[in-house]
Amino acid sequence: MKRLLPGMILAFASLLAVYSCASSDMPEQNVQPSLSPITEIEQPSPDPRVGLSGGLFDYDEAIWNLNLISATPPPEDFLGSWATDLAFKDNYIIQGSYNGFIVWDMTNPADPEVVVDFLCPASQSDVSVYENLLFVSGEGLGGRLDCGTEGVSETVSEERLRGIRIFDISDIENPEYISNVQTCRGSHTHSVLKDPNDDENVYVYISGSAPVRPEDELPGCSSAFPDEDPESALFRIEVIKVPLDNPEEAAIANSPRIFEGLTAPPTHGPAPEELAAIERAREEGRFVANYDGSPRVVNNRLAQAFLQQIVEERGGEGEPTEADSSALRDQVDEMYGEFMEERLAARGRGEDVGPNQCHDITLFPEVGLAGGACEGYGLLLDITNPVNPTRIDAVADSNFAYWHSATFNNDGTTVLFTDEWGGGTQPKCRESDPYEWGANAIYAIGDDGKMDFQSYFKMPAPQTSAENCVAHNGSMIPVPDRDIMVQSWYQGGINVFDFTDPENPVEIAFHDRGPVNPDRIETGGSWSIYWYNGYLVSSEIARGLDILELVPSDFLTQNEIDAANTVVLEYKNAQGQPKYEWPTTYALAKAYTDQLERNRELNMQTIQMIRNGLSEAESADDSRKSRVLNEVAASLSNRASSSSNSDKVMELARIIRDLGSAS
Repeated sequence: MKRLLPGMILAFASLLAVYSCASSDMPEQNVQPSLSPITEIEQPSPDPRVGLSGGLFDYDEAIWNLNLISATPPPEDFLGSWATDLAFKDNYIIQGSYNGFIVWDMTNPADPEVVVDFLCPASQSDVSVYENLLFVSGEGLGGRLDCGTEGVSETVSEERLRGIRIFDISDIENPEYISNVQTCRGSHTHSVLKDPNDDENVYVYISGSAPVRPEDELPGCSSAFPDEDPESALFRIEVIKVPLDNPEEAAIANSPRIFEGLTAPPTHGPAPEELAAIERAREEGRFVANYDGSPRVVNNRLAQAFLQQIVEERGGEGEPTEADSSALRDQVDEMYGEFMEERLAARGRGEDVGPNQCHDITLFPEVGLAGGACEGYGLLLDITNPVNPTRIDAVADSNFAYWHSATFNNDGTTVLFTDEWGGGTQPKCRESDPYEWGANAIYAIGDDGKMDFQSYFKMPAPQTSAENCVAHNGSMIPVPDRDIMVQSWYQGGINVFDFTDPENPVEIAFHDRGPVNPDRIETGGSWSIYWYNGYLVSSEIARGLDILELVPSDFLTQNEIDAANTVVLEYKNAQGQPKYEWPTTYALAKAYTDQLERNRELNMQTIQMIRNGLSEAESADDSRKSRVLNEVAASLSNRASSSSNSDKVMELARIIRDLGSAS
C-alpha cells in the first residue's frame, strides 16, 4: 500500500471539509439523485397535440418543454406563397420562398423585423450563405433570369433560370444579384462546402430531380441514359466552384457520378388508409390500375386522356362510350404502366435502376463526410476532395419511400436520415400509418465507413388527414455530450428528441398547431427548424416565422441549456453541418455533472462534492477560486476509476482544472 505524502493528506482533508459536506454530514444512502434517466421520465398523456382545432391564424396549439418567443406572419407579397428553407448570418435570418426570399433581423427575437422581401419567384428558392455571398436554388420551369413575376411559358426560353442564383450581401439589407450558374436539371436544393484547406473558393453541390431541360435551351444537356450518352445529365450531381474574389466566374467544376452500381431499392406498398381509399374508389366506379405490385387510383384527368386515346384508336370521335370505359378497364394496367415508365424515364428513374439524383447532401467538412439522401438510398460520401466526392457506403430500406435529408451527430459516428414519404404534401402521420414509414432511420458509422441500422424515430402524436405530416428538416442542438436534434414535421409541428443512445431515441419537447384548414388538406406547417445561437428558428410554410427557445425540464437541465448557448455561430446553412466546440465554462462543468448524475455514472457524494466546489469557486476571489477548482479536479481524477464513465469524469476534471488555471 502506498503512503500518502503529508501535503496530499492535508489537501484531501481540506477538500472533504469544504466540499464534501454530503459525505461528512449525511450517510450516502440519504443522498438521492434529483435527475432521472430520460427513459424513465413520463411523457404527456394524453398527448395534447391530438385534436387541435385549426385555421390559418386562428388555431389551437400545444407546447411542451419549449417557449414560443414569437410567431410572425410573412410580409404581404409572400402571404399565400410557400416559405421554404433557412440560412443564418450574424443576426439575420434568410428565409427562402416560392416568391423569392425574405431577410429578417432577429436582434430582438420577440419581434423579428423584415428588412428585405426580395421578389424573385422560383421553386423552391432554398438559400445558403458564405461570407458576403447568398446562394438561391431555382428548379421549376417558371423561374426567370431577371426575377420577373410573369413566369416563362415557352418550352424553350433564354429567359429561364434553372440552377443557382448568386447575390452579393455585403449590404444584406440591399442584396445585389450578381451572377447565376445554369444546370441541366435545375437546383431543387444545394449545399455549400467550405474546404478547410482552400481559402480561395467555396463549392456548391447541386441536387436537382426535375426532368432534364432541352439541349436547345442549355447546350450539352442530355436525358439519355449514360450507356447511351456518357455525357448524360442523369445519374450525377453538379459541383460548382465559386472563386471568392470573383464569384461572377462561378462555374461547374465537376459532375461526379456517385450512384454507379446501385440497383433499384426495395419499396413498400400503400398504407392501410390508402388501401381503404382505393377500395372506396373502386366501389365508386373509378379506374384502378395495378402497377409495380400495388393498386393505384387513376386520377380523373389521366383517365380521360386514356379514354380519349381509346376513342382515337378505334377511329371514333366525341365523348367516350360505355364500351370505351369497359375497354379501359381491360387495358388500364398496361396503359398506366406505359405512362409511368415514360414519366419515370424522363427523370432517369425506372424499375431496374437505382437513384440518379440526391434530394439533400449534408456536408460535414470537419470530419470529411457528407450524408446524401438520394431518392431510394442513403449515401455516405468522402468529401476530402471537394471537387470529386466519392461514395463510401449506401443503404436502402423497404420502409423508406424517399430519402430526403441527413444529419450527423457532432463526432460523426452516427447519421440520421429522414424519409419524406408522400413528398411532404400528404398526411402520413395518421394513427393507422406505420411508425417506420415517413420516419427517421438512425445509423451508426463504423470505423470501416459502413452504416449499421440502429432504430427508427417518428413524431408520435397522430395527426389528421387534413395535415401534411412526415419527417423533414432539422439540426443538432449543441448540448455537450448528448445527441439532441430539433426537427420539423410539417403540420405535425416540431419536436426535440435525444438519440444519444441510437437504439432508443426519446422525444423531449414539442410544439404543434392545428391544421391550416381543418376541412381539407392544404400544405402548411414547419418546413424546417434549426438551432442558431440559443434559439430554435422555424420556417412556417403558410404562417411565417417562429422563434422558440428551450426551457429546462426533467429531460434537459438549465445547466445543459446554458452550456449549449455558449456555442456561437457566425453563419449556418441548412445542409452544412458545423462541428460544435464548447468553451471552458462553469456551465459546461455543471452540465457534465448533471449528466453524470442522470446516467448514474458517479455516486452522489462525488456529485455533491463537485457542485459544492463549483459553487464555492464562483463566489471566491481569484486565488481561492484557483485552489478550490484544482482541488476538486484532483479529487475527481482520483475517483474516475470508480465511475462507469471514467472518460467523462476525466474530461470533467480537465474542464475544472482549466477553469482553475484561468482564474
